[in-house]
Amino acid sequence: MSFLLSLALITLAFSFSVFGQEMMHTAKATDEDMSAAIPAEGVLKRGAPIGTAKLVSLEKILSEPAAFAGKTVLIEGVVVRSCKMEGCWAELAPGKDGKSVRVKMKDHSFFIPLQSAGAFARAEGVITVKTLTKEHVEHMIKDDGAKFEHRNADGTVDEIAFEATGIELKKVK
Repeated sequence: MSFLLSLALITLAFSFSVFGQEMMHTAKATDEDMSAAIPAEGVLKRGAPIGTAKLVSLEKILSEPAAFAGKTVLIEGVVVRSCKMEGCWAELAPGKDGKSVRVKMKDHSFFIPLQSAGAFARAEGVITVKTLTKEHVEHMIKDDGAKFEHRNADGTVDEIAFEATGIELKKVK
């Protein structure tokens, strides 16, 4: 009897875990999230407050992505492109031109304004290096206007990404 009870509790716990994970990815940006203005003075903060992670230059991350994979760091750069549907991702580059890192908002739980391109950003989170499926790449290009420097022969993309736990945006003067 105790075995069956234990099995039932484990199954129930797993079900809640899966349900919770699905709920995390169903957050939707509000009109206020998408249309917020980045203030002329000060910063617009989204997600968790920026903590004490070490600042690492985007140039260093882009040149040695494997050295930073899985590590929590602070990055800074210019938003060169962002999601036009909800504000759930942005591409940060060291300057207005050049190679960028895709920044996704952790667990799709916070969003940046749709008109964030051109803003200066500071973000804290984790670097990842992964391969995006052909379907995901096509979705990002079609729906969000994403651009990829190099696509593999099978349509996949090897991507250096950043999962932000918090981000701060500031107007560039």
